[in-house]
Parts: sequence; C-alpha cells; structure tokens
Amino acid sequence: MTYRAPVSDILFSLRLAAGTDAGGIYADIAEGVAEQTLNEAAKFAEGALLPLDRIGDRAGVRLADGAVTTAPGWREAYAGWREGGWNALAADPEFGGLGLPALLNAACTEIWNAANISFALCPLLSHGAIEALEAHASASLKETYFARLVSGEWTGTMNLTEPQAGSDLALLRARAERNDDGSYRISGQKIFITYGEHDLADNILHLVLARLPDAPAGVKGISLFLAPKYLPDENGAFTRRNAVRCVGVEHKLGIHASPTCTMAYEDAIGYLIGEEHNGLACMFTMMNNARLNVGLQGVALAERATQASFDYARERKQGRAIGASETSAIIAHPDMRRMLLTMASLTAAARLICFETAASLDRAHRCDDPVQAREADERAGLLTPVAKAFSTDIGNEVTSLAVQVHGGMGYIEETGVAQLMRDARICAIYEGTNGIQAIDLVGRKLPMSGGAAVKREIDDMRAIAQESHYAAVGDAVEAFAAASDYLAGVMKTSPNEALAGATPFLRLFALARGATLLEKAAGAARHAGDPNATRYETLAHFFAKNVAVAAPGLVKMVTEGAQSVTEGGELFAR
Repeated sequence: MTYRAPVSDILFSLRLAAGTDAGGIYADIAEGVAEQTLNEAAKFAEGALLPLDRIGDRAGVRLADGAVTTAPGWREAYAGWREGGWNALAADPEFGGLGLPALLNAACTEIWNAANISFALCPLLSHGAIEALEAHASASLKETYFARLVSGEWTGTMNLTEPQAGSDLALLRARAERNDDGSYRISGQKIFITYGEHDLADNILHLVLARLPDAPAGVKGISLFLAPKYLPDENGAFTRRNAVRCVGVEHKLGIHASPTCTMAYEDAIGYLIGEEHNGLACMFTMMNNARLNVGLQGVALAERATQASFDYARERKQGRAIGASETSAIIAHPDMRRMLLTMASLTAAARLICFETAASLDRAHRCDDPVQAREADERAGLLTPVAKAFSTDIGNEVTSLAVQVHGGMGYIEETGVAQLMRDARICAIYEGTNGIQAIDLVGRKLPMSGGAAVKREIDDMRAIAQESHYAAVGDAVEAFAAASDYLAGVMKTSPNEALAGATPFLRLFALARGATLLEKAAGAARHAGDPNATRYETLAHFFAKNVAVAAPGLVKMVTEGAQSVTEGGELFAR
C-alpha cells in the first residue's frame, strides 16, 4: 500500500490557518520555506519511513535481558531522522533548535505519522519532553541534557501510568526520596511507557511523576523528575547505568513496532523539574503538546486510509453502475462514493481543526500584543480537546470505512488497511481518553474568561456561516451555541447532567467548526483561483449535507439525554 504525502493540500491548509499573520509571526516560513520543508519531510517519510511500516508491524520488538531491539531498519531510519535535523524543527535555537512555528511542525507531524506511526511515536514523545524541559527545567539541567534531546542524540519519555493509576493520577504510588546532593531517589513501577527502552539512541531521558514523603494527598502532591537511563561518570561521560529498567513489553492490537514498556525504578537517580509538588502542571506542558500531536496521528492515518481506498475503488471492478454497459469500477456506485466522500471530508475537517489549534499556539507564543496572545492561548486551550478527540475518533471511523471499501480484501492483512485500523485504535485512548477530553472541554475550557473564549469561537463560526450556501452550516453553529449556553448553566447546578452530554457536545463542536472551516477553505481557494478550489467546494458541500446535519440530534443529546444516561438501576448493579 502506497502513501503520497498530500503536500499541496497540507500547504494550503497551513496557509489558511496562518491567515493574515502569514507575513508577520510566520515570516520565518515565508518565501518558500514552508513548501521546501514539507517537500523534504515528504521525501523522508515516503523514502525512509513508509517502507519500514509493514516490516515493523510484522517484526515488532524484542526484549531480552532488559534491552529492547527495534524492528529491522529502525536504527538506520532514526539516524537519518537525526541527520535531517527533524527533531530540532520547533525547538529553542539557543540549544540547537530551528525555532520554527508549531504550525509547520504540525504539518510535518502528520506526514511522518501517516508513513509510519510506530516510528513517529518516538520523536513525538521527545518533542513533548523538549517542551516540558524548556518551560520548567533549571538552567543546569538544560545545560546538561537539553541540547542532546533537541538534536535527537537522546530521546525522551513520559512516565505517568501505573497499574492502579491510569488517568486518575491522584492514585500514583511511585515515590521519591531526597538526597543530600540535591538529587532524588525514585522507586516504583510505570506501565505503558512508549519507547521506554530501545536501541535507537545512546541515552533515554525519562520524565517521571512521583511523590515525596511529605507530599500532600491527591494530584497536588505529585512532583516531576528527570531520570536518565545513563548518568555521568567521574569524567562526565554518560556511561553509568541508572537503576531504571524495562521489565516487560506489551503485545498490542496495533503499533507493533513501537515498544510499550513496563519500567521498574529501584532507587533510580532523578532530578527535580520545576518545583516540588507541582509536577502535574509541568507534565501538562508535555501532555498538551502530545494531545495535539495525537490528533494529528488520527488525521494521518485517516489520510492514508482515504488514499488507499480511492486507489482501490478506482481499480476494483464489481457490478454494473446504473446505465453502464459493462462491469464498473466500484467508485461508480453511489454508496461507495458516499463512503469515500465521508472519509475525505472528515479527514480534511480534522486537519483544518488541528492546524487552527497549532496556529493558536503560535499566536500565543509569538504575538507581541498581550491581549491577542492571551486570547490565542485560550483558543488553543479550547480547541486542543476537540483536535485530539475528534481527529482520533475520525481516525477510527475512516480506517474502518477503508476496510469496508476494500471488502473482504480489507479484512485480511495483505492490503494493509487492516493495519491502519489496528494502529488507529489506540489514538482515542492514550494521552487522555476522548471521554476525558470531552470532560476537560465542558468542565474547564467552556468557563474560561467567563465564557468569552467560546463566544469568540462562535462569533467566528457565525461570520463564516452567514456566507455559506448551505443552511446546515448555520444550523450546526446555532446548535453548538445553544448547547454551549445550556452546559454553561447546568454545569453549575447539575454537573452530572452536563458531563453526560460532554461527548456529544464535543462532536457537535467539531461538526460546527469543521463545517465552517471547510467553507472558509472553499471560499479562500475560489477567491485565489487555487487548484484546490473544486476539491474543497465538493468536500464542504458533502460535509454540510451529510455530516453537519447530525447537529440537531447532537444538541438534543446534550440537552435532553442526561437522564437516560444517569439512570440505570439494575443495569449498573453487580
């Protein structure tokens, strides 16, 4: 199964998200820099990563004596990744990074994950570690570790989950003890640690959540530590093995070539990141980065599944379409076209939402006007759970439709779409399940600035909807506005009712935002005479008439469905 990075489409979506800031905060990717970078990312993805995807799925990883061996070709591909400077794309130039925008990094992230999600997970975690250390680590920690992490010489991990503590981090038991020299000793077990052990880099920097003896109960008592696989010896060389080891790797439904490790800490040396008992705030810097990137994984797998399905549907002949005189390619059948357009429009909408989120992050960090920067930061916070949850939901939906398009050939492994479906399934689960994203949206993000952030988003969507030819676009926006008003009130008085409607509310938000962004894309392409115009007009039309029309039902689920969710009686009894 092939994959062709859709550079033209991605570049168009990037420029749409950059908007009027293209010559301001995005001056460093103007004059062809963005296009050249995306073309090079595509070349690496298609040439180095894609050929290894199937190999990695079949070979998996091997654990022996605490060491993980990755799939054939992985080490060479990672060396090429480092040499290409891809790990440093968005990092601080002071430590060897290129300092390029999050929006450009997001575009490249989609391409790499489409070609090989199992490989791309390693740098994804490193990028999160880079952000956490950049924001919270001491100067001495940065001096020792940061440049090598930025270059990709070393990689990073995120150690949160324990056997008894998944999303509920208040249940963490890993403990830390203070040493006289300012370091700490960390003990405990962590599970589901992506690339916790591997043979791609000489050192692995583990970011670990643990509790100090005098820590308060709950999440307010968690601290964040950096525990390297190798510590410096008396000569400053990193040869001394720390007391952290991989004691198991999971056998998973998908992402077989990504080692998912159980890590054991036995008085391992660690260094505090940020302040004691404030680790969760530091880790959220890493998690928010990861949530957007996981959303991009959903987009990536959906794009690849859509490409494969269009290719197959053009070639596979089955039955006669109405009016045909001979056996037709299945793409001629209306139901097949419905599935293909569903896949393409959902993928395009999710990409636009993710890119809007990345652009908001850029504006929050790069805008000189403090009011505009604050509003952009709030918008990024509002959109992040939507980008993560909707994009990974549609990743599942689109890869499943790809199997359906391929029929029996999709259900077997030879065509490759079954692997895409298996790989996509984790994305809605890790980095905070999509239900948790919905709870975050309703409980934390809607009330921001007294509801001003969501009001600004609704105003923007209304302005686009007023120019739309399709009533369903405006209906979706008004349904979202009504649901937002309802939840803002009921969250204060009956929070269980609000949370019962959180997931359909997030979907409603995504449909309204996706419909308006597709409309915006179609209008911008048409106005500029862009070759993407016809494509986006087709997708905007289909999305409005076949996807956004779900909005009235979703608002009813939000406003009227709580009792049917919260009542249960004997159904919920053991």
